[in-house]
Amino acid sequence: MKILLTGSEGFIGQHLQSFLKDKHQLICLDKKTGNDLLTCDLDYDVDLVIHLAGLSGVRDSLDNPVDYWTNNVVATYRVFKQFKNGPKILYASSSTAREPWRNPYAMSKYYMETIAPHNALGMRFTTVYGPGAREQMLIPKILRDEVSYINIDHSRDFIHIEDVQTAISFLIVNKIKKRKVIDVGTGISNKLIDILSHINMDVKDKRIGTIFERKDNKAQIGVLSEMGWVPKTNLLDYLKENYDN
Repeated sequence: MKILLTGSEGFIGQHLQSFLKDKHQLICLDKKTGNDLLTCDLDYDVDLVIHLAGLSGVRDSLDNPVDYWTNNVVATYRVFKQFKNGPKILYASSSTAREPWRNPYAMSKYYMETIAPHNALGMRFTTVYGPGAREQMLIPKILRDEVSYINIDHSRDFIHIEDVQTAISFLIVNKIKKRKVIDVGTGISNKLIDILSHINMDVKDKRIGTIFERKDNKAQIGVLSEMGWVPKTNLLDYLKENYDN
């Protein structure tokens, strides 16, 4: 299968590229390699589009809302327009899109979902972790022992990057009927404060979370489960194995 993969040099993109390269023919586009989706050529004859390019992060979006709209919505519109009558499109959405009013990142992902053509399926990723994740995310901070504060009222569904890879592989070969979006997570939600307790980590600064973030992003994974997909990595086991305190 010939696959166009955008955002190939990002966290998920790099892992997915390695995962798929021996099984499929990949055409990789990324701003880091000189292919800005706002301007680059998109005239490719492919069997599938996996669109991962874009900006992520709630807090950065509060400071740079225009950049998020441009790189997430405008760039995605070009992809959708080019391939709307062509192959299946799998694109990166976010669990934040369930409450789009909370921040510009969530709104950009929600709007992507509203303009998606009939042949596109949004993948609402929950909180993805693993090697190469953004340094400012909680799990990398825990592993570096650099957690300065914790939100005591927030819970998160953390999914390992390898489970994301296998979930996408299921979506590549399976048809999803009558759905525009699908959750990609573990279906298990962990309170952030409980995660620290599990590894005997304590921080003095314990806060109530801001209104800009969802309190819980637990995924509904029934559709993936019906396909036979099962997440393999448990967050708490992962931390026990990788956190050296």
